[in-house]
Amino acid sequence: MTAILGVLNVTPDSFSDGGRWERLDDAVSHAARMRAAGADWIDVGGESTRPGSVAVDPAEEQGRVLPVIRALVEAGIPVSVDTRNADTARAAVEAGATMINDVSGALYDPHMAVVAAETGVRFVVMHWRGGVDVAPEYIDVVSEVRAELKARIAELVVIGVRPEQLIVDPGLGFAKTAEHNWELLRHLDELTPLAPVLIGASRKRFLGRLLPDNAPLGKRDAPTATISALAAAAGVWGVRVHDVAATRLALDVEEHWRGGGGDRA
Repeated sequence: MTAILGVLNVTPDSFSDGGRWERLDDAVSHAARMRAAGADWIDVGGESTRPGSVAVDPAEEQGRVLPVIRALVEAGIPVSVDTRNADTARAAVEAGATMINDVSGALYDPHMAVVAAETGVRFVVMHWRGGVDVAPEYIDVVSEVRAELKARIAELVVIGVRPEQLIVDPGLGFAKTAEHNWELLRHLDELTPLAPVLIGASRKRFLGRLLPDNAPLGKRDAPTATISALAAAAGVWGVRVHDVAATRLALDVEEHWRGGGGDRA
């Protein structure tokens, strides 16, 4: 069954929901709603990676995410931490997080790989050539992303990360055009042999191009759910989304289509 990571940004400036979940009570309540709607993990992030964003000091990042992580763990909700910073990742695992989701694939902070190896938790390695503001330059995006993820896996294993910890993410929208994103989605079967694959398409700009100008970000949840179902059919391990309920329904439809849905839904 395809896993769902519910996005919980406890930041003032995230592109979709910046400022909505800064208060601890609001963040915990929203996480509980996502969990009830079908999220397997709540992915808690304290640093925006939207276009034009600036790096956050790890101490400030930890001040944002650690109280939320502790509260969610206390409530029995599985937590992933979305961070590029090794100190934040280690502190989050000590607070009870069971997965580290690093958009840089442990390239931003050289100590991150050691933290992943020492903690032994699941580790999401995103394809990274820099942030969303880096110019996309590929000859063959699928083969290049596959080769770079394969090399990154090998490097991490040498450092001590166990292969069974690893999940890969093709990094939709990070140094990639809309067509690069679609090309990667069309060829997920070339990535799934590397490791379990996580897809993070939720509410991203390339989906907005399918909608009328100035459509609210929430209108991107329908195409996100469609991508989630198609990605599940292609064999991905999980999807990272803002609207958990819409994606859970789409995944239920896909599962019933394949004949594995049983009596659910």
